[in-house]
Amino acid sequence: MKVVHAAKFYPPVDGGIERVVGDLCDGTAQDWDVRVVAANNRLWTERDTRAGVQVLRAGSLGLAASVPLCASLPFHLWSTHADCVVLHEPNPVAGASLFLRTPAPHLVVWHHSDLLRPWWAPATYGRVQRALYRRADCVIVSSPPLADHSTLVSHARRVAVIPFGVDLARHEPGRADRAAVAARVRALPGPRLLFVGRLVYYKGVDVLIHALARCRGSLVIVGEGPLRGELEALAHRRGLGARVVFAGRVSDDDLPAYYEAADVFVLPSTAKTEAFGVVQAEAMAAGLPVVSTDLPTGVPWVNQDGVSGLVVPTGDVQALGAALVRLVEDPGLRARLGQGARLRAERLFARPRMVRAFAELIETVVERPAELDALVARMRREVA
Repeated sequence: MKVVHAAKFYPPVDGGIERVVGDLCDGTAQDWDVRVVAANNRLWTERDTRAGVQVLRAGSLGLAASVPLCASLPFHLWSTHADCVVLHEPNPVAGASLFLRTPAPHLVVWHHSDLLRPWWAPATYGRVQRALYRRADCVIVSSPPLADHSTLVSHARRVAVIPFGVDLARHEPGRADRAAVAARVRALPGPRLLFVGRLVYYKGVDVLIHALARCRGSLVIVGEGPLRGELEALAHRRGLGARVVFAGRVSDDDLPAYYEAADVFVLPSTAKTEAFGVVQAEAMAAGLPVVSTDLPTGVPWVNQDGVSGLVVPTGDVQALGAALVRLVEDPGLRARLGQGARLRAERLFARPRMVRAFAELIETVVERPAELDALVARMRREVA
């Protein structure tokens, strides 16, 4: 079976969606002919093979409103015939191309998040998305709330829920190969709070810095982004410069050491662009209690209040600060929620589970379409 993924970018480009797409492709390449058409971060088009996956990266002139400007991508996508195309949304250039012509008898859309910016996008490209979702054999989402609350997903004929998966073994504690990095992080005054993600508007890191003033301990911020300078200035204005460490970009090899050395993980996101929060699942795999926000997305479903962590109102500095104080001052609560987090990650967020569910869905779409409705219903029950 030949399956083509239409992705915005592909590893080694870093990002949560890119890691998920890479895991899906790597996990199915032994059984299928798997190909990827994505944007390059260079002017020229490149082809390579990664772990048995044939990858075409269309040359790009850069980004406009976070959209790669790839004039040749439609032609590459149209010429790659397959049994099924999997479109990873939001992805305006690839989505518009598949709206005009789909080079396969079957189309599956993986809806990663709603498109909110720029302001005009829902009224323009949103029309294309709605048509694609109505046409698709199936739309996949990562959580039940995203299936229930996304206005785009509501246009789909059928919706399957496949939670994102992470490598649980990678986050087992005590590995010697990352002891030195973990020791450097543990040298910071504790308890240690950890944030991992891009420093962009919807991550709510400004809210987190304000909340830090209400509790003791250190905050380690892993990630880069356009708001870094502004956030560093905020930390200094609040007199927190000595307690906030901007670690910048951390390699995939070193990142598990940061989770291992932390005491609490915080995802203070403030906009629906945060549809799941893969970093939450990584933190939970490491046995960390999570503090996250009550967005109308999958974020509070991944981290269940009182089970794997605490959930607070979005953008509420006082509530976030109070939750951090509870966890900072109560080691027993941290331990109980951390154990619950690991158990929940094992049940729902293991990478092999995600790959198996995806493979079963695509094979059913292509080979046994009469069984698709029953499969989608079963998938919903399994994550309820």
